[in-house]
Amino acid sequence: MDELTSQASRRQVLGGGLTGAGLLASPGIALAAGGDAAKLAKAVAAGHDAAVQRLRNWIALPSIAAENRNYPAGPEYMKQLALDAGFQHAEVVPTSGKPGVFATLDAGAKRTVGLYFMYDVKQYVPEEWDNPPLEGRIIDKPGFGKVITARGAVNQKGPESAMLAALHAFKAAGLKLPVNLVLVAEGEEEIGSPHFRELVTAPQVMAAVKKCEGVMIPSADQNEAGGVEISLGAKGIIELELVASGAKWGRGPLKDVHSSLKAMIDSPVWRLVQALQTLVSADGNTVTIEGWYDNVRPLSVREKALIADGASKSSQAELMKAYGVQHWIDDLPFVQALERLASQPTVNIEGLVAGYTGPGGKTVLPGKATAKIDCRLVPDMTRAEATAKLRAHLDKHGFKDVEANVTGGYDPTEVAENSRLIRAAIATYKRGGASVSINPRQPGSWPGAVFTAAPVSIPAGSFGLGYGTGAHAPNEFYVLESSNPKIAGYDQAALGFADFLYQMAAVS
Repeated sequence: MDELTSQASRRQVLGGGLTGAGLLASPGIALAAGGDAAKLAKAVAAGHDAAVQRLRNWIALPSIAAENRNYPAGPEYMKQLALDAGFQHAEVVPTSGKPGVFATLDAGAKRTVGLYFMYDVKQYVPEEWDNPPLEGRIIDKPGFGKVITARGAVNQKGPESAMLAALHAFKAAGLKLPVNLVLVAEGEEEIGSPHFRELVTAPQVMAAVKKCEGVMIPSADQNEAGGVEISLGAKGIIELELVASGAKWGRGPLKDVHSSLKAMIDSPVWRLVQALQTLVSADGNTVTIEGWYDNVRPLSVREKALIADGASKSSQAELMKAYGVQHWIDDLPFVQALERLASQPTVNIEGLVAGYTGPGGKTVLPGKATAKIDCRLVPDMTRAEATAKLRAHLDKHGFKDVEANVTGGYDPTEVAENSRLIRAAIATYKRGGASVSINPRQPGSWPGAVFTAAPVSIPAGSFGLGYGTGAHAPNEFYVLESSNPKIAGYDQAALGFADFLYQMAAVS
């Protein structure tokens, strides 16, 4: 997802490890008291092959919103996955965009937990992969063990399928879940969740979600040392395209023309370049949109302390190596760079497209240029505020003709450190000896604000044992059978999800 799993390289060097293999071997407190641990472990092991095949079948059906691929097949498949896992009710919920899926499982429990799934995946280029990206090939990966490599392996179908494997194990063992479940699955996460609020606020979905103690995203949150980093929120995002064209500008060509004509014809490409230059300082590191920082909330003393603690358990050198950089912005010290990462909003150019970009040259003067932009938002900014300020800035600086076509986005997400969701996650990890770092805010984004803000107003965040990386990139993978005793394999991840549900039922 953008962006929980896209932080994998950061997770590799932030946070500590397990003190032995206790986390993987010890059942949950409430689970052990009922004698259910052995039954679930046996059921998970017996269902391993079926669960992995279920994952491979799901991988073979990629829903890609940007390409309008496999709709309605994708949501229908997600609906059936929910029913097969024990949800008594599941339905495809239409939106103005791609459909969502809503499901409920009534276990007769006192508490209800929400599950957020995405059934869509990112685009891929097969030629960039070592193995076919939809095959779900299982390979031996040195240092990790047996992994499944495929588009969606870790982002997000692998962890989600492990959650489903846990539910199948409850059924097979004849055990009731300790909590009721509400599942909300979207098919547009990879394009900025433009219709997710519409899905959640559908009357039947809203009524069920508001009963939840919190919403959990199944993830693979361990680092290479076996430790975990828990985030208390995520930045918001706006995804958009800035477009300069001869048609809108009234100057320059309506279509590509010969480049020799530049001597007497204006260029929409240079027009876009000039507009982009007004958005940030000369070094690109400070946003110059008027009023951009007005509502940016400074880091609290507690947030700074959490960042310093995380830095003390990290290796700056390894993080720089993972990112392929030699300097942070302004050559900041490590702690200050991490504070900036958590606290600062950004305007980033994802890509620039204009004219001919193939081999060799093609002497044209393009009639249109596009910049793909993402803006990261921090508390107390909002998508609506930031979008309006961007438009006003362009207009003020004489670029009314430059289109700002917003394709998706949402507000920042915040979760209280003392919420039951976070305390249950910490309890599940620490009970087995895991070293847990708490991060006040991950720099990536997900549409959790739809849950954490009014009118729903419940905690939301990720949880999950296991490891994988390569989200949005070639050769994405997820560990199935771990050769590292500190990292959970697929079965241990499934048991971890079961354990978390027991913790959610037990934590006061």
